[in-house]
Amino acid sequence: MINALAEDKEIKALYEAILTLETVDECYGFFEDLCTIKEIQSIAQRLEVAKMLKAGETYQAIVKATGASTATISRVNHCLNYGNGGYNTVLKRLENKYD
Repeated sequence: MINALAEDKEIKALYEAILTLETVDECYGFFEDLCTIKEIQSIAQRLEVAKMLKAGETYQAIVKATGASTATISRVNHCLNYGNGGYNTVLKRLENKYD
């Protein structure tokens, strides 16, 4: 799905750079250079929240398991239901990878 970010050449270049990574170790190296540890943890937390929401977990259970705020959980839930499909694409592929 195309959105406003697709018009930004720097963002497109970032996404293309990410797509060149081939291993988890390469991802570690790139993201540790690119982001702070806190930023990586926040992104990882959102992905875990998305997994738990798709599994039908309650907000309370997600807060307890991840430490995410209810505002973060609500935003992820909104993206799952009304966003561009990014979470759903990744979660489906991860599910298929480990089936």
